[in-house]
Amino acid sequence: MSETAQLEIALPAPVARIYGEPMAQLPLDLYIPPEALEVMLDAFEGPLDLLLYMIRRADIDILDIPMAPLTAQYLLYIDAMRAHNLELAADYLVMAAMLIEIKSRMLLPRHKVTEEEGAEDPRAELVRRLMEYEQMKLAGQKLNEMGQAGREFYWVETLLEKTATWALPEVRTEDLAVAWQAILRQAQLKSHHKIHREELSVREHMGLIMRHLQQVGGFVRFEDLFDSTAGVPAVVVHFLALLELTREKLIEVTQAEAFAPLYIRSALAVLEDHGTEHGETGA
Repeated sequence: MSETAQLEIALPAPVARIYGEPMAQLPLDLYIPPEALEVMLDAFEGPLDLLLYMIRRADIDILDIPMAPLTAQYLLYIDAMRAHNLELAADYLVMAAMLIEIKSRMLLPRHKVTEEEGAEDPRAELVRRLMEYEQMKLAGQKLNEMGQAGREFYWVETLLEKTATWALPEVRTEDLAVAWQAILRQAQLKSHHKIHREELSVREHMGLIMRHLQQVGGFVRFEDLFDSTAGVPAVVVHFLALLELTREKLIEVTQAEAFAPLYIRSALAVLEDHGTEHGETGA
C-alpha cells in the first residue's frame, strides 16, 4: 500500500466542505443564530384552521367539544408561537380569549329555571363558525383539484379547413311531436290569467227575492232562495240582498225552535194574514 493511501485512511472524514475544500472540524468561534434551526411542521391559515386541525386530529365530535383540554392545547400553541413571532400570535389572541370565556361559562352552575327553558349552549357560536369554515375549506380544496384549463390558462385554438361532409341525422315523427309539446308547455307557462269583473246589483237581487216570495205566497225555506249553480259572487250578493230586505222590514224571518230550519216570507203576506184575521173577527 502506498503512503498516500495510508494517509487518506488515517485522516478522519470531513465534517463539511466549503468551496470544495474539506473541513476536519468546525470553527470554535462559529455562531449559529437560534432562528436558523427552527422547523415549522404545520402552517395554519388562522385560528379557526388551527382549532379544526386539533379537533380532527383528536377525533372529537365537533358538536360536543371538550373545552378544557382543547383550550389548554390551544394556549400551549399560542405560547410557542409568541416565543417566535409575536405579530403572528396576535391574530390568535382573540380566539384564545373566546375559548377561555366559553370554558368559564361552562364551569358556572346552571339554574333549574335556565335548564327548563333550554338555555343556549355556550359552544354554539364556536361550533357554527367551525362548521362554516370547514365547508368553505372543503369547497376550496375541491376547486383546487379541478383542472386548471379555463381557470389558470386557456387553450390555443387553431383553425383547420374541414373537407369532410357532415351527415345530418334523420328527423322522426316522434321527435317533432316532442318538440311541439315543449312549445305548448312554454306557451301555457307564459300565458296570463285574466279575471273578468261581473257586475252584480244588490237592488236587483232584492227584487228577485220579493218576486219569488210573492209567487209562492207563503213561507219559503232559507236554502231554497239560493241558487248554488250561480257561483260564489252571486250567492254572496243574494245574501246581502236578503239582509237588506230584513233591515227594511220587507220580509220576515221565522224559526219554530232552536236549530230548526229558517223560513222566509214577505211582509205583505204578513199584513194580509192580519187583515184576514181582523175581517173574520169583525164579521
